Amino acid sequence: MNFRPRFVLAPLVASAAALLGLLAPAAQAATPPRPAPPTAAQASCLSDCTPRIGIVSAFGAEADLLLGRLQHPKTWTITGKRFTTGELEGHRVVVVLSGVSLVNATLTTQQLLDHFRIDRLVMSGIAGGVNPANHVGDVTVPERWALPLETFWNESDTLPAPCGQTGDLSCLGLNLAAPDGQPLPPFQHQFPRGTYLLNTANAPQGEYRFDYPVDAAMLATVRTLQPRLQRCGPKAKQTDGSVDEKLCVKEQPRLRVGGRGVSGPVFLANAEYREYLFKHLQAQTFEMETAALAHVAAANQVPYIAFRSLSDLAGAEGFNADVGALFASGLAETNEAEVTLSFLRAWRSPVTAVAHRHGGAR
Repeated sequence: MNFRPRFVLAPLVASAAALLGLLAPAAQAATPPRPAPPTAAQASCLSDCTPRIGIVSAFGAEADLLLGRLQHPKTWTITGKRFTTGELEGHRVVVVLSGVSLVNATLTTQQLLDHFRIDRLVMSGIAGGVNPANHVGDVTVPERWALPLETFWNESDTLPAPCGQTGDLSCLGLNLAAPDGQPLPPFQHQFPRGTYLLNTANAPQGEYRFDYPVDAAMLATVRTLQPRLQRCGPKAKQTDGSVDEKLCVKEQPRLRVGGRGVSGPVFLANAEYREYLFKHLQAQTFEMETAALAHVAAANQVPYIAFRSLSDLAGAEGFNADVGALFASGLAETNEAEVTLSFLRAWRSPVTAVAHRHGGAR
């Protein structure tokens, strides 16, 4: 006989249901919160997934100084290029030499973001000066970077109208740069353009970008720095303890923060174009890599900043003894590395900080 004591089971089922109802809120409260979705830079990492600051150097001598300070270095070779991970001034980092040019900087930066989990990007190297008030040996930290040699080369200095309306390039998939609301004046019939940028935030439309602002938090940290910039490079010190003044620059180098940096696919030795950049863009420095890194950073939504040591006044005529002293004495790489290291010492980030043995964030 199949007998079911329903009169006994029913109260037990009800009691169990009530008990579960009481326990559910506690169980939900004990459940850890769901982690935030990964950023574009954290979505994947082909080689190493430890959060790091990516340091891209365009100057081999400076990269060597940083590599010499790395703790627990490990080298990763990717398409022939060396990426070195380790710890530097309390942060987990990866250091790589980009090589000169916009193309090399673009390729290297994207490889860095593809293969490693990069929380912030730092670009450093040497640059030509644009602002005549600055001096050889100064280290500049612009608040934004641009690519003014992305141009529409017209037959005259008249605003182009290839699509029918003056200044309209939309039928060509192009856009005239207008950082202050009006198209920039041309240089020898060349009108600066904005560069098309697509990322997950502005898709599917995308946008045209002329300026690439650096990260506000990183820039605020830079404004607090007091790096020990040298006037004489390490090679200026003689064996008897004296200093060879021929291996020193005349003016005490300073950290100069603000303004616009510009990049292009040319080595600038044209004083007329330098004057154009300073007059119309208030440019501080010119080189061949940072704006490319900035575009890749914006496409991947990774914050960045750049430090550039001034080697000369771009396009200046005549011999400048300071230029020879900067490179012959090792001053260029010494001061550039000092700013990078000072920034890392001052930067506070639990994401990339090296943990103490007892678990505290450094």
